[in-house]
Amino acid sequence: MAKCRQSLINWSLLPGALASGLLMTVALLVFFSLWFFSPKLSINEIFSDIYIWHVINFTFFQAFLSAFFSIFSAIFLSKALYRRRFPGRMLFLQICAMTFVLPVIVVVFGILSVYGQTGWLSQFFQLFGLNYTFSVYGLPGIVMAHVFFNMPFATRILLQSLEDISIKQRQISSQLGLNEWQKFRILEWPYIRKQMLPTAALIFMLCFVSFSTVLALGGGPATTTIELAIYQALNYDFDPSRATLLSLIQLFFCITLMFLSKKNNTSFLISYSKHNYWCDPADNLFTCLYDSTLIITAILLLIPPLLAIVIDGLNSQVIQVFSHGSFWQATLTSLFIAICASILCIFLTMMLLWSSRELFLRRAIKLSQAIEITGLVILAMPGIVLSTGFFIFFNATIGIPQSPYILLMLTNALLAIPYAIKVLENPMRELAERYNVLCYSLAITGFNRLFMIELKVLKKPISEALAFSCIISIGDFGVVSLFGNEDFYTLPSYLYQQINGYRINDGAVTAMFLLLLCLCLFYFIQSMLSKDHD
Repeated sequence: MAKCRQSLINWSLLPGALASGLLMTVALLVFFSLWFFSPKLSINEIFSDIYIWHVINFTFFQAFLSAFFSIFSAIFLSKALYRRRFPGRMLFLQICAMTFVLPVIVVVFGILSVYGQTGWLSQFFQLFGLNYTFSVYGLPGIVMAHVFFNMPFATRILLQSLEDISIKQRQISSQLGLNEWQKFRILEWPYIRKQMLPTAALIFMLCFVSFSTVLALGGGPATTTIELAIYQALNYDFDPSRATLLSLIQLFFCITLMFLSKKNNTSFLISYSKHNYWCDPADNLFTCLYDSTLIITAILLLIPPLLAIVIDGLNSQVIQVFSHGSFWQATLTSLFIAICASILCIFLTMMLLWSSRELFLRRAIKLSQAIEITGLVILAMPGIVLSTGFFIFFNATIGIPQSPYILLMLTNALLAIPYAIKVLENPMRELAERYNVLCYSLAITGFNRLFMIELKVLKKPISEALAFSCIISIGDFGVVSLFGNEDFYTLPSYLYQQINGYRINDGAVTAMFLLLLCLCLFYFIQSMLSKDHD
């Protein structure tokens, strides 16, 4: 490991400085655009605005409920998945990894097909002459959709925590005759608690800045979040002043939440950790039935909406939709933007982590953390706030660009950086701590070290980060909703136009295609780039 007496001024700090400079420039540009064009309101006027307080309260309330139910159900489901081995278990865990990054507008389409008033569940109730009263619109639908996205992710994280418990500890607990509650409280809870708080903080923040889910399932002014209110102020009312005020409020809360959860930051991998399986001798029929019920319930929550997307998409409009030139134009636009944005995201992330890691090895911990935080600062600027800042800036200066390709690539790349950091951070540091002394002794530095060692060893986490960022970008709807036009649209915006125009069958075909495209991209990127990984 490098010694602390080594100089901090080193060429290896340049990549991180450049990436941090770009991120901070964008952040400051957005902030000052919002601040400069914000309406001149006093604090008293803001506090007396009933609508703003209603929007803030609902945003916090739906985020709290979503995070609570996601984590609460994930604790029990992760325990059940740890204890049980069944055919298709690995496939189910892969689906749990995929749901976190699937396009929101596509999944919402599947949820409506299953739980809507004319959906599968309603038709099932009608077979028995029962009334189906559940409304997928409003708070229940928003929370259910958020649980669909985040509960599988939380389950994967907590399952990895349970697998970190050594077999010897479990054997000792069994020999001491601890019952199920005592095993959970004494043995499992300390491991779960370490990951539960940071995971809950991340889920809360993602639900707090949720846009597409609330836009599709909100159901009216009573269920409006801050992000949706910003979109409505720009698109429907064309009131930039109100949009900037709401954006500043959103920015304030996001920065506060980011710093509160900074100490609980954690990293995660999509890959499934292979630990030894522990078969509890105290296992019985009741526990088996209990676990099976939980797993079947989770499968019934996750699988039907995905199946509904495929089944509903195989309708009579398939050939007609596929024959439209606009459909393939939207597909090529989405692919081009997603691939470019994901590559840019990985470059910027590697630059940040490279310099952050070098500072960490030189014992400059605070400076290392400062560079890393610049990569996470985008978490404090959700897509709609970032887009609003750009919109206000360009509208007041050179005008809204006719072809927003570069703007969308940059914005999507920046929005994916926090996720890429969480995937790559620990592997890069562990690699440096393991091989740093050897590299220095063999004089392997700079680009030689990057191509000879780093890229080969980090092939798998890089492929995971690239797959994550690509799917996040291809499914983005919030950014293109502000900058898209009649001549420029992506697959999510094209799908939204179909649904808004009551072309449900056409929308079903597009949703099916977008889902299959994401699955293929996710598998292709991971399998091709991580090939021959040891």
